[in-house]
Amino acid sequence: QVQLVESGGGLVQAGGSLRLSCAASGRTFSNYAMGWFRQAPGKERESVARISFNGGTTYYVDSVKGRFTISRDNAKNTVYLQMNSLKPEDTAVYYCAADRSVNSPAYRFWGQGTQVTVSS
Repeated sequence: QVQLVESGGGLVQAGGSLRLSCAASGRTFSNYAMGWFRQAPGKERESVARISFNGGTTYYVDSVKGRFTISRDNAKNTVYLQMNSLKPEDTAVYYCAADRSVNSPAYRFWGQGTQVTVSS
């Protein structure tokens, strides 16, 4: 099992920034790819950003490219999502997840989520 705990969400004005963190425990963190996902009310969950086990490969959904950056610190068992130039449409519950494969269609382990609200 991998336990994941997100933090850093909150309320921010459009154009502002937030940094989400996800602390992992349990199995060896560096063996897992990590992803950030989000779900807005009435919408399906979507993949926002993913990072390979060693941080060498990253993927972003088009809507956040150039604004969000995913990174990881394997020594601290933590993955981050730096979110800049936030827009109201970024409002959602953000989840981090872990899986053996960065391209997994269904990440295995999930955190409880953290709310991000962007006001216009």
